[in-house]
Amino acid sequence: MTLDPIHVENIAQLAYGIGGDVDATDHDDLAERVWREWLPELRRDGRVVLEAFGDHERRRAAIDDVALAERPFETVHGLDSGTINPTTFKNGLVVDVAHAAMASSPTDLDLHRDRTIVATVHAGDSTAGFDSEWTRRDEGHTKQRVLHVPRVNRYAERVVHALALYLAEGTHALDHADRVDDLLVLDGPVYPKELFTWADRDPELGALAREAKPRAVVEQYVRLVERFVERDVPLAGFVKNPASATATRALSRAGVESPWPDDTALFTRLLERREPGGDAGIGGDDGRGGADRGARLDDDLTFTTWFRSRGGADAPMAADGDALGVDRELDPELYEPTFMIVYDPRTDVTYKLEAPYAFTRDVATRERLTRQVVAEVAATRGPPEPVSKADALARISASEKAALRRKFEERLGSDQQATYDDLRWGKADF
Repeated sequence: MTLDPIHVENIAQLAYGIGGDVDATDHDDLAERVWREWLPELRRDGRVVLEAFGDHERRRAAIDDVALAERPFETVHGLDSGTINPTTFKNGLVVDVAHAAMASSPTDLDLHRDRTIVATVHAGDSTAGFDSEWTRRDEGHTKQRVLHVPRVNRYAERVVHALALYLAEGTHALDHADRVDDLLVLDGPVYPKELFTWADRDPELGALAREAKPRAVVEQYVRLVERFVERDVPLAGFVKNPASATATRALSRAGVESPWPDDTALFTRLLERREPGGDAGIGGDDGRGGADRGARLDDDLTFTTWFRSRGGADAPMAADGDALGVDRELDPELYEPTFMIVYDPRTDVTYKLEAPYAFTRDVATRERLTRQVVAEVAATRGPPEPVSKADALARISASEKAALRRKFEERLGSDQQATYDDLRWGKADF
């Protein structure tokens, strides 16, 4: 125990001081104004970065009723990729391993057995070479390879992680696309957005994103969209932890002093409902703010209609973006990311459902996707069941990660580069 009761009380006093200077009612009024005046067509430097299409509404659905409602899609597949996380060895190699799996609802055990495994390697020695071709194991159910990533002076761990994760996921999705009859939902965004953010992080990373190997990873997702458009089967991505700041940054650039750190905080504010006399929210009244906000209402899920996104990490896949140099065979507009937001008051968690405009431009498909995700979140109190299944299949546990790292140590003849955090958090115990 590091804090005595007096320390806890003293810290609480700081919270009282902070809370007293924040007027939540002002935030409510600003959120409502942003929704009405800015979000229908939000511009940054004259370019539309967020645009509502179809109806511009916030909606709600009774949780008990919608959880029992018939699903619009008869079968749904989910796909996820898990990694051991980047590991640095004393011989200078940085390695990560990703493992992708697809799940279905109803369950298909033969499909669940199929896996795609990618090991990515970064070497400080420019003469080393580790690339391998795809090989098959486990009677053909496992497809695997080693990818030697381009050399960078910094961010080697970030590079091996992103390329392993997205190469495994994109390859597995393409290889199993024809197994999907009604809907595929990726666990996460529909595009490899980590690669799209590299240019904002560092010029060297931005240049790296356009090299052949990273561009080939992006190309897989472009081809995946084209394959599903050709088959007339919707493709979506369920984002459990949305991290975009496209709206809040555009608002700040336009002179609106945003109190929200990111778009998730803004949409949570817009979708959260409170008892009358508290937060305005959806269907509420103006409140007093601060500690006097009314209790959260948790009988309905709340959600938005759909937006087209062309800013931030979505900019490369916008119609006027260049997809990092990847050729697009369809009208570039069809690749644009679109999204809707779902808020679950029972857990106070906000989710994002993404899909390319090629699918959501159709009103009927848009409504089916909305009904599907709202019903699934209502029933599971979390991600849709196929996404959770895929996550369970692809996840590599802490003990498995430790065992795999030891295998690499044996094979490479080199120990991991230990850190104090490894000692502090007991990673060596596994």
